Amino acid sequence: MPKYVIEREMPGAGALSNEQLQAASQTSCGVLRALGPQIQWIESYVTDDKIYCIYAAPNKQLIEEHAKRGGFPANRILEVKAVIDPTTAE
Repeated sequence: MPKYVIEREMPGAGALSNEQLQAASQTSCGVLRALGPQIQWIESYVTDDKIYCIYAAPNKQLIEEHAKRGGFPANRILEVKAVIDPTTAE
């Protein structure tokens, strides 16, 4: 299944409390349950003003629907074409 990187512009994201991050995560998981097993949230990285999320989904449209239903921005949705790490150099 394709993986996607979603860039969410959220000014002040890095200052969100654990409780706020938990609430956002709960909202996301509720939408994921409603959308079904084809879309999976893998992990997210919170920076000062953005959140970068990694999802597996059959298509970009399902990612867009998740964002719409959850009330989350999805400023950029990029399909991952390859994954590399230090072992790629070996």
